[in-house]
Amino acid sequence: MSVTTVNPVLRVAPAPPAEAAAYFRASLAFHTDVSDVAAAMAADGGPGFTLVDCRSTESWDQGHVPGAVHLPTAHVAQQAGRLLDPAVPVVTYCWGPACDGATRAALALAELGYPVKEMRGGFEYWVREGFAYETRWGTEHPAADPLTVPVDADDCGC
Repeated sequence: MSVTTVNPVLRVAPAPPAEAAAYFRASLAFHTDVSDVAAAMAADGGPGFTLVDCRSTESWDQGHVPGAVHLPTAHVAQQAGRLLDPAVPVVTYCWGPACDGATRAALALAELGYPVKEMRGGFEYWVREGFAYETRWGTEHPAADPLTVPVDADDCGC
């Protein structure tokens, strides 16, 4: 009798293609990435959404995306009505992939009736991708991390 070793990736079989397509389509309705947010923020006519930094005041002062609105997660219920237009989609962000503050803020906003997405990667990947950010001391222009941004224009890095 032989023992078959199961590949850990395939221990649970992939979903059927139609189910996978539905899942990934739905995922894009809930999330966006840093590069797409940066492109939209730089577009003529504005991005079409309000970017919300849901971190603490100390974190905001340390650095935030230019044009973002500061609305800490704990204050969403009390302050969203005076800071945000309910007809304009909202994109939330927090520190980075290991932080769920943006998810909690997005949930609170959705429960208040706002159309909302979460920016994957958060402020960490905004900086790692080399986008300018504001601090209480001025604007910073970091170098892009070559592990997150392609160094060769012909290579997407994926």
